[in-house]
Amino acid sequence: MAQSGAARGEGWHVKPFTAAAALLALVVLLASSVGSVNIPPAEIAGAVWRGLTGGAANTHDVIVWRVRMPRVLSAALVGGALAMSGAAYQGVFRNPLAEPYLLGVASGAGFGAALGIAFAGNTPLGVSALSFLGALVGVAAVVTLARRGAKLPIVSLILAGVVLGSLASAATSYLMLLSQENAAATLAWLLGSFSLSSWPKLQLLFPVVLASAFVLQGFARALNLLQLGDDQAAQLGLNVELSKLILIVTATVMTAVAVSLAGVIGFAGLMVPHAVRLLLGPDYRKLMPMSLLLGGVFMVLADLAARSLLSPAELPVGVVTALTGAPFFLWLLRRTPR
Repeated sequence: MAQSGAARGEGWHVKPFTAAAALLALVVLLASSVGSVNIPPAEIAGAVWRGLTGGAANTHDVIVWRVRMPRVLSAALVGGALAMSGAAYQGVFRNPLAEPYLLGVASGAGFGAALGIAFAGNTPLGVSALSFLGALVGVAAVVTLARRGAKLPIVSLILAGVVLGSLASAATSYLMLLSQENAAATLAWLLGSFSLSSWPKLQLLFPVVLASAFVLQGFARALNLLQLGDDQAAQLGLNVELSKLILIVTATVMTAVAVSLAGVIGFAGLMVPHAVRLLLGPDYRKLMPMSLLLGGVFMVLADLAARSLLSPAELPVGVVTALTGAPFFLWLLRRTPR
């Protein structure tokens, strides 16, 4: 009987995970086939294989391999990174309103991007590098100001994040006023886009997201213990302050690299972990990988809508995530008794 119950528990965990992975693969295939030139899904696998082997033979191969596949995979990784890091932030702060930009990642990255657009020639590499640096510097300043000896008080972190985030946002606005010819480019970056995705950028994004995901998943038990409160978690053997620091640093790096390559895309890191929690419960051992997968699904579909709704024009992805994510989350909240 005990063995049967364990088997049912394991299946309950594996089946949603497998379904989410299959759903992600399906939406990646759909997004790769739909566009200004519709390509039959049956041709996608062949185009990818020929791209991998250096034998792109026709126009469809070039469209799939050089244009759509880097964009779709970047959207999947960015969405997964924001959702998983959002789940980690919600666990560390024990706050359902926590999201990846809480400690100033977005505002710091925005200020760095504004500097890059205004003074670094608006080159994609320069903007991405400065936005990544701005995100890390911003969060490092927040942690430094909030630290009290060996402890990281949650309230101090949140307050420092809000204050420094507002300061960085004000500095970004000032830069936009000083360099009005670059204001449109800065605003477009702040609203998020995958239009400049490429294989070299994806190669930078993938290892960071993969390594960060492994670290966060490794701390899933610590996140479960943190929900009991710092004192009880410490009594159960958890090094609370070290765990919180590792989780914050890892989630911040994960978010910073995603934002530096795609801009500030809101709502995914707040909504997706909530949706997973409502569907599967609060266990972070399940919540973290499911957030990664379903965050990818959400972002790929949002990007598909961004480039399809007003084609040939393109909406900012951040606008789409807010317009589609908010009603879906409210519907899910009403439909789920728990």
